[in-house]
Amino acid sequence: MHCPLCHSQNTTSYHKDNKRSYWQCSHCQLIFVPEQERLRFEDEKKIYDQHQNNPQNQGYRDFLNRVCEPLKKYIHKGAHGLDFGSGPGPTLSVILEEQGYHVDLFDVVYAPDNSVFEKQYDFITATEVFEHLHHPKEEIERLWTLLKPGGVLAVMTQYVIDKKSFETWHYIRDPSHVCFYSPPCFDFIADQLKAQVHYVEDNVVFFIS
Repeated sequence: MHCPLCHSQNTTSYHKDNKRSYWQCSHCQLIFVPEQERLRFEDEKKIYDQHQNNPQNQGYRDFLNRVCEPLKKYIHKGAHGLDFGSGPGPTLSVILEEQGYHVDLFDVVYAPDNSVFEKQYDFITATEVFEHLHHPKEEIERLWTLLKPGGVLAVMTQYVIDKKSFETWHYIRDPSHVCFYSPPCFDFIADQLKAQVHYVEDNVVFFIS
């Protein structure tokens, strides 16, 4: 079983429920669902279409501010960023633009604008996105090439704590979630990217180029 993050074959079975199996890579510590057990794109989209998040939802704004507030300490006023995986109701970009930043959008379903991959950015946000990536190595490396020197890749995703809590974790009940990360896994990613890694909030990590 090849790891989708580091392509190592040093993987072992981690957990299995009545719908899927989960494997862990001993090299980078990623936990992942095997490719053959993942949803088809059409079925994933049906799940995303059910999301009701929008800029008028104060609870959702508060959730995203766990990324936005610390991010402002790392970027200058007027900085240009990319919201990667912006979803059906872009909100993080609205919050940042209200405060004087400029934000482009990319979402493979709702904003498939490939021109963003020809630009350079001061920051990139990926909130509740990394757990959906089928090819995290390639996607993360591509995002990293879009950052200017000193730029920030701001990631929000829930961390794996331990095997016991994983078995009853609500996060694995979403069939569109296929990759699960922990601080040791993010440390590995930072090392591969030659990035500084800052753990700024629970389940929020910044990679600094």
